[in-house]
Amino acid sequence: MEASSRLRAFSALRHRDFRLLFAGQAVSLLGDAAFLTALAWKTFTIAGSARLGLVLLCEALATTATLLLGGTLADRYPRRRLMIVSDLARFVAVGALAGADAAGVLSFPLLLVFATLMGAGDGFFTPAFGGIVPLVVEAPNLPSANSLIGLARWSSLLVGPSLAAFLYGAAGSATVFSFDAASFVLSAALLWRARPRVFQAAQRSGALREIREGARYVAGIPWLWVTIALFAVVLMLQHAPQQVLLPKLVAGQWHRGVGAYGVLTTMVGAGTVAGTLLYGQLQPRRKRGVVAYALWGLNAVFILGLALSPWYEAAAVFAVLRGLCIGFSVAVWETMLQELVPDHLLARVVSLDYFGTFGLMPVGLAVAAGVSGLAAPGTIIAVGAAISVCLFAFVLTRPWLREVD
Repeated sequence: MEASSRLRAFSALRHRDFRLLFAGQAVSLLGDAAFLTALAWKTFTIAGSARLGLVLLCEALATTATLLLGGTLADRYPRRRLMIVSDLARFVAVGALAGADAAGVLSFPLLLVFATLMGAGDGFFTPAFGGIVPLVVEAPNLPSANSLIGLARWSSLLVGPSLAAFLYGAAGSATVFSFDAASFVLSAALLWRARPRVFQAAQRSGALREIREGARYVAGIPWLWVTIALFAVVLMLQHAPQQVLLPKLVAGQWHRGVGAYGVLTTMVGAGTVAGTLLYGQLQPRRKRGVVAYALWGLNAVFILGLALSPWYEAAAVFAVLRGLCIGFSVAVWETMLQELVPDHLLARVVSLDYFGTFGLMPVGLAVAAGVSGLAAPGTIIAVGAAISVCLFAFVLTRPWLREVD
C-alpha cells in the first residue's frame, strides 16, 4: 500500500490501453515540438521573419476553424477512429512537406498550404483526444492519466526544440519533418491496438444543431462558460504580451541575450513538468474549482513579479513558480471536464473550451505589437497580469465556484 501511495502519479500506466495512448502521444508531441521549431526556422530562411507570423497564423486559423466540427464528430463517431484518421492525414501533410523540402522545391506558398493542413488535422484530433482519456482508464485513475499526459506535453516543449536544432544542423530540416511524420504513424499504429470502452454517442441531428447543443450545455453551467470566457480575455491580456514583449524585456531590463531568454522559457517548462507530476501525486478531490482559480491567480501574480523584477535571477524563480501553477491547474481542469461533463458531450465541450479560450489571442498579439512602443515592456506585461489577478480574485468570491468539486 505504501509503494502504491508513492506512485499515485503513475497508476494509470496499469491500464494497457492508456499505455498505448500515452506512448503514442509522448512521441507525437515530441515530433510536434520539433516540427514547430524547424518550421519556424525554415520559413525564416525562405521568406524572412515578417512572413513567419503568416505561416503560424494560417496553422492557428485552420485549427480554430475545424475544432467545433471535430468536437461534433468525436461525440458522434468512435473517437479512436477519428484520432487515427487525423494522425494519418497529418502524416500525409508533413510527409509531403518533408518530400518537397528534400527535393529542394519548398516555397513560401507551399509552407502556407502545409501549415494549414497541419492545423486542420490538429483541430479534428484535439477534441477526440480530450474525450478518449476517460475511455481508456478507470475513473479513479483519471488524475494520474492527466498528470502523465501533462508530463508528455510539457516535456516535449523542453526536449523538442533542442532535438530539432540537433537534427536540423546535422541532417537538415527535411529530417526533422520526416521525424514528425513518422511520429504520426507510430501514434496511429498504437491507437489501432487500443480498445477503448464504448460510450453513448450523441444522436445525429446535423453538425450545427449538435454544436449548438454543446454550447447550450456550456452556457448552463457557470464554472464552464465563465472559465472559457475569462480565459479568452486573460490570454489576450496576459499571454499575448509575453509572447511579443518578453525578448525585449530580457534585453532592455536585464541586459541579457537570447540564451537568457531561452533559459526563462526552460524554467517555465521545468516548473510545469513538476506541477503536473505534483498533481498526479496529490490528486485533490475537493474544491477543485477554487484550487484551479487560486493557482491561475498565483500564476498571474508571478507574471507580475517577473515583469517588474529588477533582477534576472528573481525572474527565473518566478518562471519556475509560474510553471508549477500552470502544470497543476491544467491537470485539475482537464480532470474536472472528463469527470463532470457527460460522455456524449465531452468532445464538444473540449472543442468549445479550446475555441473560446484561444479565440482572442490574435487580437492580443496585434494589440501588444501596437502598444509595444508606448511603455516599457515590463509595464505592459505587468498591467495585463494585474488585471488578470483581479479577474481571478473576483471569480473566487462567487458561491457557485465553491460548490464545484
